[in-house]
Amino acid sequence: MAKTIIGLTEFVKLHADKKKKRVKARIDTGATRSSMDIQLAKDLHLGPILRRKKVRSAHGTMMRPIIECKIELAGICMTTEFTLADRSHMKYKVLIGQNSLQKHFLIDPSKK
Repeated sequence: MAKTIIGLTEFVKLHADKKKKRVKARIDTGATRSSMDIQLAKDLHLGPILRRKKVRSAHGTMMRPIIECKIELAGICMTTEFTLADRSHMKYKVLIGQNSLQKHFLIDPSKK
């Protein structure tokens, strides 16, 4: 199966039960798991929380809730897991990690 080439930032469409929201996401091959701003998840009424997982980040180790969300990235629809975190102080409210990238995508840092 051919892989789709994406850049370091891409628009992703988040599919909630009654809404869809298009946001610019950071593609992060160094992140094991995708992450979403907790307030964005609340605004879209995403959930339920499937479980909690210990996550290491630049801010230390913490337990984060995990949800599933259907997303569309570069025309490919998939359901993927996201950890929830306070990303309000960050430029990108959604970070796409390895769990969402490995089956369908190749990353080209020069792609605009």
